[in-house]
Amino acid sequence: MSGTAQIGVTGLAVMGRNLARNFARNGLTVALHNRTQARTDALVEEFGEEGAFVPTGSAEEFVAALERPRRLVVMVKAGEPTDAVIEEFAPLLEDGDVIIDGGNAHFEDTRRRERELRERGIHFVGAGISGGEEGALNGPSIMPGGSAESYESLGPLLERIAAKAPDGTPCVSHVGPDGAGHFVKMVHNGIEYADMQLIGEAYHLLRSVAGYSPAKIAETFRGWNEGRLDSYLIEITAQVLAHTDAATGEPFVDVVADQAEQKGTGRWTVQIALDLGVPVSGIAEAVFARSLSGHAGLREASRSLPGPTAQPLDEAEAARFADRVEQALYASKIVSYTQGFHMIRAGSEAYDWDVDLGAVASLWRAGCIIRAAFLDRIRAAYDAQPGLPSLLGDKEFAAEIGAAQDDWREVVATSARQGVPAPGFAAALSYYDALRADRLPAALTQGQRDYFGAHTYRRTDRDGVFHTLWGGDRSEVSAD
Repeated sequence: MSGTAQIGVTGLAVMGRNLARNFARNGLTVALHNRTQARTDALVEEFGEEGAFVPTGSAEEFVAALERPRRLVVMVKAGEPTDAVIEEFAPLLEDGDVIIDGGNAHFEDTRRRERELRERGIHFVGAGISGGEEGALNGPSIMPGGSAESYESLGPLLERIAAKAPDGTPCVSHVGPDGAGHFVKMVHNGIEYADMQLIGEAYHLLRSVAGYSPAKIAETFRGWNEGRLDSYLIEITAQVLAHTDAATGEPFVDVVADQAEQKGTGRWTVQIALDLGVPVSGIAEAVFARSLSGHAGLREASRSLPGPTAQPLDEAEAARFADRVEQALYASKIVSYTQGFHMIRAGSEAYDWDVDLGAVASLWRAGCIIRAAFLDRIRAAYDAQPGLPSLLGDKEFAAEIGAAQDDWREVVATSARQGVPAPGFAAALSYYDALRADRLPAALTQGQRDYFGAHTYRRTDRDGVFHTLWGGDRSEVSAD
């Protein structure tokens, strides 16, 4: 079987195993390798009839099983384990071979690995893969970076296994050089954090203010999923809320501890956004909300703090409020995507990647966690105006968010009056208002900075940089 496999997968935990099965189901011969032989054997024993697998027991066997140019997909934990696997296989490879990292690696690590392997004649592709274990098996959204040459070899194989958008287009394309793929996947996950937080806030408001039961909220979400909020996350939210715990007979959501965990990609998004100077306030609030939920001691010690008691509404008022929450959720989701695409543009400019934002929106139309019907419209907006500075600059989205704003504001005001936290809704609305404001208090901030630190300022009426002699006669001097 030497040199017969078109692609290989090393690292056969759930994601790696399912990705290997996906390749095999789509007619490719797949070489298999794992640090422990038992996982390789188990995959072949359980799923060997799904396609052509070539099990191997060593790195040398694995590499020998691959046709040239060799294509190795690495599916191990990010960080040092990935570096260790690369160092194990790179000496066995030749010019033109390709290593693909399908994990959630930090894009700066991907840039380093790509540079180091390029010097050795090996292509390195950091490929963001979204869709979880089900997507890995049945069709994920794939965001590969690396050289254009590597995609010529790898792209046709990825197109076979990728999710297909409603129009039949595979949800995979070359994102850009070195770390572009993992950067875009990182931002995808940041948007995912924001999206989930907003959905959680909608649930919390419907329960605490409208007085709806989880089953009633599930019904509400099912209705929303038939309209403009049609998306994977809305769909599964309805299913989670409708589920009853078998052990207690209580709503499932009531027996789950209210402490949300995170693996780090949302936090990376916020950290890198700060480095780039890009406001992603919705994503940041989602990260902080998860963090706050985990501080059980702090929350327990603060429960006696005074505040209003939420007053449930009557049936008719509750129905009207639910409609307002739908408007607030939709408007806030648009803001989250706006911030995410702004960050991708900023990263593309900073690292000279030339990322096509319309193509990114196309990648996310199926397979990934944030897949949603309105991504078609986002793609169309960027295709029509590739230089669009903000998604809110698109006439259709601007009109929709304008039509939603009165209800959106009422929901944020109600959350404050009733004492129900809604940081995602509030942050999204503040971002929207900041963008449309004629003047921001940043002028005062810059004046303060000049006062205590001589940090200078610019004027609105003439060019130049200036400083006021605050400790002297307060005259103004040029600081050019």
